[in-house]
Amino acid sequence: KIRDMRLKGIPGIERANPQLDDKTGEYYLSTIGSNLQRISELENIDRSRTYTNNIIEIYDYLGIEAARQAIVNELQMTLDGARLEVDVRHLLMVADVMTSEGEVRAIGRHGVSGTKHSILARAAFEVTVNHLLKAGIIGEKDHLTGVAENIIVGQPISLGTGSVALYYIPEE
Repeated sequence: KIRDMRLKGIPGIERANPQLDDKTGEYYLSTIGSNLQRISELENIDRSRTYTNNIIEIYDYLGIEAARQAIVNELQMTLDGARLEVDVRHLLMVADVMTSEGEVRAIGRHGVSGTKHSILARAAFEVTVNHLLKAGIIGEKDHLTGVAENIIVGQPISLGTGSVALYYIPEE
């Protein structure tokens, strides 16, 4: 069927090349560019086996949960390609942080890390001087409630064993 299929004129797709799947012996089309919605509307397309690595497009077409799963899948494939083993729970946590606000956010300074309430947590990630200067100009305060800012100032972190406070009241 793939030889008889004509794929042209779809916005977002520059080129389509037939590829042989070594495991199944089946042919599939690999494209440069993506348009999940238009591809899904074509006849002879198996939507259950259609894939894109464009996380934003997945979010727009299939929603936040599909985008979250795609983030996990892409992270896993990247790590597998580098022969690195990371517990999937770490990948799930990254995907959860990136999608927790109901939209896909980058991890960098323009996404998750740039929106932290703590001055020191923002400064610890990137463009340290800019964050500190801006906070100083507007008189922003850091309440030292997170991990990064407490490490920076040398305070114990109130997590795990650092979250327990014992009090002894002697009997009279």
